Amino acid sequence: MLLNKNIYSLYRYQCLLIFYGKRNKTYSVVSALSNNLNSTMKTLIDSKEYKKALNLLYEHYDISTDFTKNMAIKACTKLHDYNEGHRILQKLSPTSLNDPYIQTSLIHFYMQSHKVDKACHLFSTIVNKSNPMYAAMFKGFITNKMPEKVFDLYDKMEIEPISVTLNVLFNACARIRNDRAKTIGKRLLEKHFNYDQNDTGVFNSAIHMLMRFSDVNIAEDVFHSMKNKDIYTYGAMMKGYNDNEEYEKALNLYEKMNVKPNEIIYTLVFNSCAQLSNDRAQIIGKKLLEQMPHIYRNNNIILTSALHMLMKFGDVSHAECIFKLNRNKDIICYNAMMKGYNENQMFEKTLDLFESIRLDLNDITYTILLNACAQLLNDRAQTIGKKLLEQMPDIYRNNNIALTSALHMLMKFGDVSHAEHIFQLNREKSIVTYGTMMNGYCMNREPLKCLNIFNEIKQLNLVPDEIVFNIAIGACSQIGILSRCQTVVDQIPVHMQHQLFIQNALINMWGKSGSFVKAQQIFESVSNPNIITYNSMINVYGLNGMGSEAIELFRHVPANERDDISYICALNACSHSGLLAEARIIFNQVPTKTEKIITTMIDCLCRLFLFDEAEKLIYNYEKTNSPYVVMYMAMLSGARNHRNSQLCGKIYNRMKSLFPDEKQSLISGAVLLSNVYSSVGEYEQANDIRSYQRKELGVKVKAGMSWTEINGELAQFTAHDHSHPRSAEIFAEFDRLAVELIQHGHTFDGSWITRPINNDETIQSVLCGHSEKLAIGLNLIQRPVPSIIQVTKNLRICGDCHSVTKLIAKIRQVDIIIRDANRVHHFFQNGQCSCQDHF
Repeated sequence: MLLNKNIYSLYRYQCLLIFYGKRNKTYSVVSALSNNLNSTMKTLIDSKEYKKALNLLYEHYDISTDFTKNMAIKACTKLHDYNEGHRILQKLSPTSLNDPYIQTSLIHFYMQSHKVDKACHLFSTIVNKSNPMYAAMFKGFITNKMPEKVFDLYDKMEIEPISVTLNVLFNACARIRNDRAKTIGKRLLEKHFNYDQNDTGVFNSAIHMLMRFSDVNIAEDVFHSMKNKDIYTYGAMMKGYNDNEEYEKALNLYEKMNVKPNEIIYTLVFNSCAQLSNDRAQIIGKKLLEQMPHIYRNNNIILTSALHMLMKFGDVSHAECIFKLNRNKDIICYNAMMKGYNENQMFEKTLDLFESIRLDLNDITYTILLNACAQLLNDRAQTIGKKLLEQMPDIYRNNNIALTSALHMLMKFGDVSHAEHIFQLNREKSIVTYGTMMNGYCMNREPLKCLNIFNEIKQLNLVPDEIVFNIAIGACSQIGILSRCQTVVDQIPVHMQHQLFIQNALINMWGKSGSFVKAQQIFESVSNPNIITYNSMINVYGLNGMGSEAIELFRHVPANERDDISYICALNACSHSGLLAEARIIFNQVPTKTEKIITTMIDCLCRLFLFDEAEKLIYNYEKTNSPYVVMYMAMLSGARNHRNSQLCGKIYNRMKSLFPDEKQSLISGAVLLSNVYSSVGEYEQANDIRSYQRKELGVKVKAGMSWTEINGELAQFTAHDHSHPRSAEIFAEFDRLAVELIQHGHTFDGSWITRPINNDETIQSVLCGHSEKLAIGLNLIQRPVPSIIQVTKNLRICGDCHSVTKLIAKIRQVDIIIRDANRVHHFFQNGQCSCQDHF
């Protein structure tokens, strides 16, 4: 019995051996096939052949493992194919769904598909959360632009972060850079960062974060503490130095680097050299370029940086040579060249290169080209610029950078209505877009529209930056009305009011608006004035008839700090105050007499009718230079003031001969010449000049216009303007004034009438209809009459209006300020003007 039992047991044991032997053999075959499948899947994923990987999974799903399915989920993530991923997910067993690797991949998959709620739900169901899972969540929140959720989750983190999580957290802090990010980033560094660890990747992420925080010194401490620096460590440091504008330090580090540079290092060094552009940078940059291995010579990222560097050096020919040798040019490479041409003021070459491009343009290309067209302003530029704008794909029409360039170009073309149309169509306007429109209106002498945009910015609760305030200040300078200026100034934040370029703009604004006192107060409050500050104040004194004060301030500027503008402002001040002796002294002190400085001296001489001396300056200048049209315009203006029709005719004929293409100057000259003919009664000659101007030049003369502010609203007048609701009262007031003026000895001067008088007109009625007189009349019918009347005129005030305004100030005992195209006139109650009749 016992023997039989033992035999049976032995039999069962032998059967089990046979059974398990067969099963293991089958298992080994299946295992080998699975391993082969997994290996092939990984190869396909690494080769970015994601579709092939998915097809392989479905063909051999019966032998797939969790590893295979995990690879497939990663493929769906890379393909952004949510439906395919969901299909795989539905086939997963409960065991697979609990696999930590698959769970991590699913979090990535959901986050990449923007299914944040699903990722969060899955994460919340996981009992044993790992660092890779947290890292996947952190990355997902950043991808979905939910940076604060990164920190919310970190605050609830149940395990200590390790390298993989620290990497992501440091990078998240670097990207977000707000106060919370800085606090968390530095706390992570103090708590978890081990200077003895050998994880170079964590060190590199920490350095990148600290550099983004501008904590350069701490980043340097981390760098110096590292035992194992790799090429990416040097890259993180050099990029950080560049980001913090410490380019010399970037070059110092490059020269100490003991590893072979890669494409990142080449790019960073070229960028550092481009920013510096000094002798050292040029030597290092060009040497690095010469020694660069051929493997990088068709790398468009490196070449773009190299081209940018050479263009910043002004070495255009070298850049062109490298560009031509590149066999794999992409649109980025073309952009680098065109941008370089723009920076070197070679805008025609920009357009030439554009016309050779056979690639699709991107937003940067459009921006560069539109900027080039804006700078050129010729017929070719206008044709190309407008065609580009018409053909620009819709995808770029709400790109604020490209749009800003388009608006700027159209405004430079003077095509304000087209710019307005594009501006209104843009649905995502930024503060930059608004600033561009404001600047465009200022360029086109429409300051009221500029301030309307400024008010729109406030209504939309956008925050104006320094540039927007600077443009608004410029608009106030054009309007020249003190109350408007104060309204804008009251809105400038205190910290901005102490910025130098804002202070310089305010000095200019107050001066052009007739308040040299406020301009002086700003000037005296500037702690570190630069040459622009001094020039602005010298100009203010000159505009307001304070020539002696202008010269005194000019003499306080060290000779080595003066620039061309300093001399021009000082000479203008002399010109406006009749200070000939001082002007000659200053002119003789000029080390290099540029065409603009010589022109200013010519203007000064011609205002005092010293035409022979002015002609001598022009003659000497033209011995070595091409004729300059503005010099002749200065002489023509002086001859017109002298009512010397013979000299005016001689100068204008010379201008037609020398400058046949200078249409705008010839139009202005024709106006001056016709005016002088009219002033001496030679109406036939005046008509001939006007006829020539209309037929040959084909451009209308700019209409005279004046404006003043009444009860917070600007009122605008042209000559003989009856459009104002109170025009009947204004003309009645001037009829009464005319009687008083004649009683005080004034004779209306018909020589300032520039057209034939109609049968129903008199000299008095024509002159009393001038726009500045109408603006003054509107102020005089107010009750009470303003204590200061302020008028701004776009053209120069005529002699009769000047004489009349002096008498009005005396008769009505009111101060009047008129800012014309040349200067600011302060008419005092004693009947005198600040210009002392040098207008």
